[in-house]
Amino acid sequence: MHPDFGTDPRYGIPYVIVDGNQSLVTIHLGAYGGDSDPGPMPVPGNAPVEGGSGSTGDRHVLVLDNANCFLYELYNAAPGSGGSWSADSTAVWDLLGNESRPYTWTSADAAGLPIFPGLIRYDEAASGNIRHAFRFTLPHTRAAFIPPASHWAANTSDVNAPPMGMHLRLKASYDISGFSKQMQTILTAMKKYGLILADNGSSLFVTGASDSRWGGDLDSLKTVPATAFEVVQMSPVYTSSSLPHGSAPTITSFTASTSSGAGSSVTLSWSVNNASYVIVSPAPGAVRGSSVTVTPTATATYTLYATNQYDRSQATVTVTVP
Repeated sequence: MHPDFGTDPRYGIPYVIVDGNQSLVTIHLGAYGGDSDPGPMPVPGNAPVEGGSGSTGDRHVLVLDNANCFLYELYNAAPGSGGSWSADSTAVWDLLGNESRPYTWTSADAAGLPIFPGLIRYDEAASGNIRHAFRFTLPHTRAAFIPPASHWAANTSDVNAPPMGMHLRLKASYDISGFSKQMQTILTAMKKYGLILADNGSSLFVTGASDSRWGGDLDSLKTVPATAFEVVQMSPVYTSSSLPHGSAPTITSFTASTSSGAGSSVTLSWSVNNASYVIVSPAPGAVRGSSVTVTPTATATYTLYATNQYDRSQATVTVTVP
């Protein structure tokens, strides 16, 4: 096992926390736009990029909106003009729900999983109690996934290669008494919650957030061999021939009240069935409930995106500003 994080900010995946006052910005979608959630998103212009601003790696950007409980994750992200960002893929996660990506859709991670919940963070390790699984990588995966993963990025046809979402657990019998208190906290979580395969990469690299407070005892984790882990029973394993099928959300209405002039309040209202989450674009982005207020300064068309584990539906409404 290898801890893929430490005190050096070039290693690990950083994140930024914003409040409800963070400005929403345009996200220009790239290679995986069809699997992505549209903006706007509250991404600060100085949001940290994985590997640093000049990185040529995955360039993840993670933004946690702690006022509205939404998580925004971008892959291969770069800042653009006017505060905008570009990204090859994006995902919005409703932290008050039990959301999953549509089957076969990627997220900012190859397995279609959220990244932030799988990071090892210093504050949790220092607290003495971690209550979640960790993200990890392996060099080769096959064309299959296990929920809650939703996507594969196969790089081998070997039937013995693992599927995305495979769950490992540190064996209960593995002796952790010789590790420091913080490392015991991490290893205890690995015994209870385990590791979830999230991407192709170096063998048994476990991802965390860089932090100047990590100590040299992180290196002790490198002494834990792969044989100390066991695979949790894999069921169901979805492949191209066994994917579940279901109906996309149903949008029965999407309407707007009448504008009385530029900058006046307009209420957008909708009725949606069987959706895991809803986005209104070009503003205000991810929302809950069945209505939202906007203040267009000119005639504008709004698109409602409703998504569940099977697909996405959309509808539009135009607000005419006299």
